[in-house]
Order: sequence, then C-alpha cells, then structure tokens
Amino acid sequence: MKPLHLLLGTALALTSGWALAQKAPESLLPPGFDEPAPKAQTPRTEPARTQAPRPSMNTASAPAAAASQASTSTAVVQPIPVDTAPRVSSAAVAAASVKLPSLEELERMTPEQLEEALDLRPKSDIPAAARRSMEQVGLLDQREGGLSPTSLAGQNASLVRAALAGNKGRLVSRWGHILLRRALASRLDAPAQMNPADFAALRAALLVRMGEGDAARALVQDVDTGNYTPDLSRAAFDAYVATADFTGFCPVLALQGAAGGDAHWEMAKAICTVFQGDGTAGLNQLDRELNRGQQPRIDVLLAQKYAGAAGRARRAVTIEWDKVEDMTPWRYGLAIAVGLTPPAPLMRGADVRYDYVTATAPMVGLPARAAAADRAGAAGILSSQAMVDLYGQIYAADDITGEWSERASLLRDAYVAAEPSARLGAMEQLWSGTGDAEQRYARQVLTAYAAARLPVGPDTAGKASDLVASMLAAGLDANALRWSNEAELGSEAWALLVLAAPSRSQPVSSGSIETFRDGDDSEKTRKSAFLVAGLAGLGRITPDVAKNLAEGMEFDLARQTRWSRLIDQAAAVDNATLVALLAGVGMQGDSWAKMTPLHLLHIVSALNRVGLDAEARMIAAEAVARA
Repeated sequence: MKPLHLLLGTALALTSGWALAQKAPESLLPPGFDEPAPKAQTPRTEPARTQAPRPSMNTASAPAAAASQASTSTAVVQPIPVDTAPRVSSAAVAAASVKLPSLEELERMTPEQLEEALDLRPKSDIPAAARRSMEQVGLLDQREGGLSPTSLAGQNASLVRAALAGNKGRLVSRWGHILLRRALASRLDAPAQMNPADFAALRAALLVRMGEGDAARALVQDVDTGNYTPDLSRAAFDAYVATADFTGFCPVLALQGAAGGDAHWEMAKAICTVFQGDGTAGLNQLDRELNRGQQPRIDVLLAQKYAGAAGRARRAVTIEWDKVEDMTPWRYGLAIAVGLTPPAPLMRGADVRYDYVTATAPMVGLPARAAAADRAGAAGILSSQAMVDLYGQIYAADDITGEWSERASLLRDAYVAAEPSARLGAMEQLWSGTGDAEQRYARQVLTAYAAARLPVGPDTAGKASDLVASMLAAGLDANALRWSNEAELGSEAWALLVLAAPSRSQPVSSGSIETFRDGDDSEKTRKSAFLVAGLAGLGRITPDVAKNLAEGMEFDLARQTRWSRLIDQAAAVDNATLVALLAGVGMQGDSWAKMTPLHLLHIVSALNRVGLDAEARMIAAEAVARA
C-alpha cells in the first residue's frame, strides 16, 4: 500500500486538470526497431539546402569525399508537425473532476478508502504469466482419486446448484461424508451455465457446513483472488474463519474489500490493517466499532485481542464470557486462535461442527482434540490413521495424565499386547468406554487396524460382529472377509460380510435373511430393513425376494420420489459425480434413524451402477452396523 502522503499527492495532481495533449515518451527499443517505414518522396517546396560533409576517417580522401557530397546533395523537406494526440473534451474533464472527492474528504480518508475513491486498488496480485485458468478448479486430479473433470460440464446448472446449496452438510453416514468430500474436492469443470467462481463458492460453502474447513480453504485457494466473485469471497471468508486463519484472508480483502458488507468482514479488514503494519489505524477502527455498541461486545473484544498481538501496538484485552449466551464460528475461531478455551457450559449446547474444527485445529491442546476426535472420526472427518496418530502423541507426552493417558495406553495394548486375548480386551474397554452410539462407532474407527491384526480363531469368534464392524469402518474389507468362516449364518457379522464382499457368485437366500431378522433387536428391526435394501441395491437378492421381504417388514421399495428419479437418471447416464452429490442430499441427518430403506436402496444401487461399488458396499454395511 502506498504511503498516505503519496496518495494525497496523486489526488491533488488529478484535481488540477487534465493535459489536452501529451508528448510521446522516448522509445525503449534500440534504434531502427521503432522507426516508421520510409515514405515516398514529396515534391520540393523550398530551395535546396546543402549539408556540410562529415569529416572522413581517411584524411587523404577527405577533399574528394567532400566534393562528392557537395555535388550530390538533395533537399531536406521539413514536414509540417501534426498533433496526433487524442483530444480530451472539456466536458470529459469536468465529469472526471466531479467524481473526485474534495481535499477535505481526502484528508479524512483512510489509505484503503483513498485507494477505492481513486480507483487505485489492484485488480490482481498475481503476474499475468502465473495466473491460473478457471477450468477444472479443485484439489484432486482424476489420477489422484478425483472424479471425472468433465462430468458436470453438460449438466443442468440449476440441478447442480440445488444439490450443493440444498445440502445442510450433516450426513448420517461416515462413508457418505467421505464420498461427498471427494466429489467436492475433485478438479471439475463448472456447468456450462454457471460461473466457475460461483461453482467453487458453492462447493467450498458446503465443505464448511460439513466441517471440512481445511478442504474448503484449499479449494478457494485454487482460484486466483482477482477472479473472485462476491459469492466466492463470502465462502472464502467462512473457510478462513472455520480454520481460525484470519490473516490468511488478507490477500482476498486487499482485492475484494468491498464485497463483504457485514460487521465481521469490516473487523477482519481492521485485523489485516494491523498485521500489514498500520497497528494504530486498525486498532482505532476496532475501538470505534466497540464504542458504537452495534455488535456483540465479545465479537469486537476477541478481534482486538487477536489484532493486539501484532506489531508495536500490542495491547492486553480481557475476555469475559459471562454474558455470552451462544457460540458462533467467528467467536470460536478467534478464541482458539488466541489460545482461549470457551467455557464448557457454553460449548455443551453448541453445534457438533465445533468439535469438527477442534479435532483438526493444530493450536488446540491434545486432550481437547482427543475429546473432539470421537465426533470427527464417526463423521468421516478424521481417518483411523489420523486418530491413532493423535493418541500416539498423547502417549508420548509425559505431561498428559489421567483419562487421556489411560486411553492411549489401552490403544497401545490393542495393537501390541503379547496375547490376542489381551489385545481384544483392550479393544473392548475402548468400545464400552462410552454409552453414546456415535462415540462407540468412533472407537471402532480408532481400533480398525488393531482388529485387522487380530488372528482369526474360536477364542475371538464371539466378538466377530464388533471386529468386522471395526475393520469395515476403515474400509478394510479384505481383512474382514477372513472372518467369514467364523461368522454364524444369520448373525450380524454374517450380514456385514455379505454386504461388504467385493463380489458374490450366488444370491443371498431369503431364509438366511429371515434368520437375521429373528435375532434383530434394533428399533423397528431397522437393521433387517437396511440389510434387505442394501442387498437389493447391490443386486445380491432377486427383485421378487426383495419385494416379498420388504412387504413382510412393512416398507415399500418400489415407491418413487423426485429425488429417487433424479439419482436413478444420473446413474443411467453413468455420471458418478452427480450421483455422489445427489447421494449426499439423500443422506442428510444426524443419525441413522433419519435414513429410510428406500433412500438406502437408491443410493447403494446408483453408486454400484456408476463404478463406485466400494463406497456402495461400505455404506450398506455401515447402515446395518449403526442402525
């Protein structure tokens, strides 16, 4: 940013009037590269003039050379000067002058306001040669596991927009969350009738709602800030807030500063002003916001505390939570960024997405991250390996004791205890350490690789269902299939394995499904209904068997909805990306009680038909395990 006195000088020069003609600057090219082509000779209009001969380097021939030049000299015709500079009318000068602020107004402006008034704000912060194309914006190339880049290019923009904007971000399925994140992060062309920047904004906004702040921030960073639209600027702001990266958003504010419009946006601009070196101006702006009293006091104080850590304008700010009644992303992001822990009563009723942020925030302590990891692991935000790494750090930290240290030791025993029975015992203690079904499933994600290391045998067959569910939570289907001989026909382990197997030569018999139903103690025999829907979607029972079983369980697999027709049509044209987006719409909810067998049937069937059979199998098995 230019110093204020230089910007004022520029403004005063502009208000003094416009030059009507300008002298062309000297060329920077070597002589001869910018000379015009020789024109045809014009008739002489004045008496011939002779030029004195230039002294020759050869003194002996100088008289002869002089005589030769004198006898052959031609007239030099001086062309009449022609003013080719574009004329600026007095009306245009007057119009331009009217738009400029007065000197008094200029003196009251901040440097940022002055840049906007004089249109001095840069349009891009990236050299032209380094600017990136807006085609195929995303993180995952198809060779890296991303979906087809052209899959949405020919799709109806309204349908794609509805599938993205209409998804609230909370999915019942861990594997559904993983699939949707993969689709949103893929390098994709925008639909033909949609601005590519707005397409990126829709994807980033959904990732933020899913609790995937890091993926959302990486996605918006794949677009040059000069190409941002207001929607993308807003989505980027939310992504940076979700990752507590308030200074990372400053380059966007430098180019798109007028795109926000709300109080948090203005406070972010003040924070950036402080971190850019003008601490006094930035903190004064926050002081004015505090004195106005139009925004919650806690929001401004947190911004002051964050900004006050920079430069020479450091100040101490006391944060009091007594009168704060709810939590917002702005408050939570700033709090963890400055090393504060919001009060437990305030967080007790807060949205689960704050746990997702905590689990992946590097500035938060390990115990707090471990407490949040149960929710994040069950949702699909943390992988099994990431959870094991987290507890490995806790085990290695000598200053962490109590519950978290004990849990880390149990996890270590689950992996490396000498006897298989001791390993299984450690896993059982981890699973039973919570009465919450979601947290219990997260512990199964945590122990997935430990379960895969356990030898198959009659001594451990009694826990086959939990072990198989644990392995499938991390996608270890090959390891889980080792337990096929130990899984009793009609048991839950058997049901999980017939769904998770990559292929099956014979259809599943209705008798074995009926046996499973007889032992099903889930609410409204939901596990049995999901088993029938999953097997029907994978084509592992005949349509007649599926119909008869569904009628016996009092649900209808033949019913159609607008959503079911759309996902079936997307599968019919083999569009895996659109199927993934629509599957995400159909899996919204905070528990598997929100899922219906009809939805599960269409999701599993569509995924299986477009080549996403692994995801289809894992979602079907997860439905039975978690119902």
